[in-house]
Amino acid sequence: MTAPTRVGGAGRSRTPAAGGWSRTRGGSRKFNAAPRPYRRPRGRNQKTPWLYLAPALVVLGGLLVYPVYQLGLISFFEYTQAQVSGGEPTTFQGFGNYSELFSDPQFWQLLLATVVFAAACVVSTLAVGCALAVLLTRVRAVPRLALMLAALGAWATPAITGSTVWLFLFDPDFGPVNRLLGLGDHSWTYGRFSAFFLVLLEVVWCSFPFVMVTVYAGIRSVPAEVLEAAALDGASQWRIWRSVLAPMLRPILVVVTIQSVIWDFKVFTQIYVMTGGGGIAGQNLVLNVYAYQKAFASSQYSLGSAIGVVMLLILLAVTLVYLRLLRRQGEEL
Repeated sequence: MTAPTRVGGAGRSRTPAAGGWSRTRGGSRKFNAAPRPYRRPRGRNQKTPWLYLAPALVVLGGLLVYPVYQLGLISFFEYTQAQVSGGEPTTFQGFGNYSELFSDPQFWQLLLATVVFAAACVVSTLAVGCALAVLLTRVRAVPRLALMLAALGAWATPAITGSTVWLFLFDPDFGPVNRLLGLGDHSWTYGRFSAFFLVLLEVVWCSFPFVMVTVYAGIRSVPAEVLEAAALDGASQWRIWRSVLAPMLRPILVVVTIQSVIWDFKVFTQIYVMTGGGGIAGQNLVLNVYAYQKAFASSQYSLGSAIGVVMLLILLAVTLVYLRLLRRQGEEL
């Protein structure tokens, strides 16, 4: 038996964690039983969360898993208009469609153009959204409300409607932008880079509200004392954002970055509407529009499905690599 451990004044003892004898205030001895180890409850309690998630999982399975399965299945067969109409039987091609796709130089050119265009859209969207989020914390209630309503209006506008409006604004004959800039009848959609720049402006316009609102909510959750201390130390607004806000908002920035990458990598409506299906001689094509042309314009549904599978794998790889890098840095998402 071990002697009781004294804590503080005389006559007080601490009960051993593993159980044993100890003395009370009156001097008598008392046996303390060891605490029982915690055991996780078994049975229905472990199944309850899955029961609540079951309806959502069924809906996601029907809306996501099954279409992806069909997309991958079609990419392994020869599936053209002849097979759709029943004139020819469907034959298994294996990786033949992927071999044809990877041997096409145009595919690699469009992959590079898609990556560069998506990266420019993501960086621009994050820059505009984060800057306006900081601005919302610096203005009064009325300007803040007006900016929020304007941003939500852009967010709620359908992509085809916003693309049509932006085409009118930059129209060479009737658009007000050329008149204000004195460009005459300059066509923004004729050149490759000017057309991509015009589409980029529309993508940023309809995407920055999500970043702005999300980051603004994160900034409001940061303790005011932290920002006041940084300001008293003489830090500028840029330094406060880089050294204080950005590290504290990293989980939120991860979410908006991944969402922006997914949205901007598979841009379709803006390119298709504003460049007339991909621009002159296909100079403004991206992978999503290219897959649409192969599947529906050329009736090569299997080749279009193969492009869709490749895009899906690229997005999954980018997301997993990004999350893995953050986990290595010790970030909890």
